[in-house]
Amino acid sequence: MKNIGAMTRMIAKAYRMADALRGAGILVVMGGPHVTEVPDEALGRDGGVRHADAIALGEADETWPLIVEDAARGQLKDIYQPERDIKGNDKKPSLQPYPVIPWETLDLRQFNLVPKFLRPLLKLLGTGWGNFHVVPIETGRGCPYGCEFCTVTGFFGDSIRFRTDESVVDELLRLKACARRQQGQVAAFFIDDNFAINVKRTKSLLRKIISANAQVPWVAQISANLLRDEELVDLIAQSGGRWIFIGMESIDPINMKDVNKGFSKPSEYAAVLARLAQYNIYAITSFIFGMDNDTSGVAERTLEQIHSWPPGLPVFGQLTPFPATPLYDRLAKAGRLARPKHWMDFAPFEMAHTPLKMTISEARQEVNHAWTASYSPERNASAINSINDKPVQDRISHIIARLFFRGIYFPQMTKQAWLKLIFENRHIIYGLVKEGVNAWRNRKR
Repeated sequence: MKNIGAMTRMIAKAYRMADALRGAGILVVMGGPHVTEVPDEALGRDGGVRHADAIALGEADETWPLIVEDAARGQLKDIYQPERDIKGNDKKPSLQPYPVIPWETLDLRQFNLVPKFLRPLLKLLGTGWGNFHVVPIETGRGCPYGCEFCTVTGFFGDSIRFRTDESVVDELLRLKACARRQQGQVAAFFIDDNFAINVKRTKSLLRKIISANAQVPWVAQISANLLRDEELVDLIAQSGGRWIFIGMESIDPINMKDVNKGFSKPSEYAAVLARLAQYNIYAITSFIFGMDNDTSGVAERTLEQIHSWPPGLPVFGQLTPFPATPLYDRLAKAGRLARPKHWMDFAPFEMAHTPLKMTISEARQEVNHAWTASYSPERNASAINSINDKPVQDRISHIIARLFFRGIYFPQMTKQAWLKLIFENRHIIYGLVKEGVNAWRNRKR
């Protein structure tokens, strides 16, 4: 028996995998956000092909053992879902106690982000830099905000649950030890939907990380409104925080209100990013084009703002109506869905509905312009030069991050693509490598 979980953007591929497995006589159980949102689709109850023998709805922490037992007895049911409370809502699993992940027996190479041909060069920076592992760690689940386009509240609910601080600290300490044994650098990606949703709890966790010397470089998602707290930002820096993902979405307050995200204020973005930069923390800033108040030129207007902020890693996408979200329901009711089942013919950076004040084609052009301008060799050099007062390792990490993030939009999966990219950015890369090698030699003396 195989279990396949998938988000909406990956579901068509997941169905193809499931079909192939079932064709070979293997039982398939499917779950995850999309299957929970559109359960009849996976079971073929919508008139289409059946892709799964059974589905697990919602968080399957407690239902998965039941699925395994039923499969072993040959009594697999079609649908498994969590128990319901008196209001008819799923009972959410506690994260206490949290399963211990056996990092000591796992090979961290599966998390290595460094292309093989770049590893010898990066090793010049010091032991382990040719192996840079970014490991996902969960410390909590749930988000109470309910943004119109987001699937998080629908899947995890607005019930916020956390692991104990001690279990997170223990996992970080074991990861550090594992990385030392495997001679690599390790960083954590805290995959919580909003890492600082409970600021008091987050401060407690960060203090314990610092006290236990469990710091590793880390990245997490935190909404801009929670980063007004300077003590929190200070603790983020002391505990190893290097990058914060912020869903800024738009520089237009009307757009933010339209998608039920008025708690995030575009007028505060500059101050938030400046505060982070003071502590040597930078932001991955996410923007959505194609919102109802967007017009042609939205990319250039957004870029003007971005270029006035400390350098970061901007990412751009288009407003996407995921099934079972308030956005999807609103657009369907208004007859604005151009591709109601867009996930079955996934087209990256192609809108599935018609924006109000621009065309689908214009929205695509805006996204393309934003990505091209943000990760051109000239912009990369400008971003690095703006932090020339920072240590060379920080600047090298920054340019590497920029080159990787460029790959979200521009294909660069082959060695040839990477060599071309390095050649295009050769001037800034050469300067940093030269400075880094000199620093390494000085340490050896």
